[in-house]
Amino acid sequence: MAFASFDNKGGGAPLAEINMVPLIDVMLVLLVIFIVTAPLLSHSIKLDLPKASAEVISAKSEKIDLSIDADGVRYWNTEALSREEVAARFMEQGKLPQQPEIHLRADQATAYKAVAETLADASKAGLSKIGFVTDPEPAAP
Repeated sequence: MAFASFDNKGGGAPLAEINMVPLIDVMLVLLVIFIVTAPLLSHSIKLDLPKASAEVISAKSEKIDLSIDADGVRYWNTEALSREEVAARFMEQGKLPQQPEIHLRADQATAYKAVAETLADASKAGLSKIGFVTDPEPAAP
């Protein structure tokens, strides 16, 4: 970048011009890249696809709320049951063509043994759609 010229007209004053040539070069390179890559983005194959209509099958699976209180008592949709009764119901549900979703709610004071036994009984029956339900923590102010 030249700050002065050799002629005596300017008297040694600095030049305050911006050299536009590098900017134009970069712009032209980007333009060439865009021109080359633009056809690649719209790559498509013309196909004559067949037309068909079908009804939407909305197979909703059953939802079972299984709760375990602090004493280890199991509740099947608010009905108190023993472990053996819950295991028998798991076996019945496992034979169905579509598995139900089991929403497991356990009190925080529940012994892990009761939760593990319930999970084992569900697994033996072939049920695998089990979700643990918790209460979300309140957001910090």
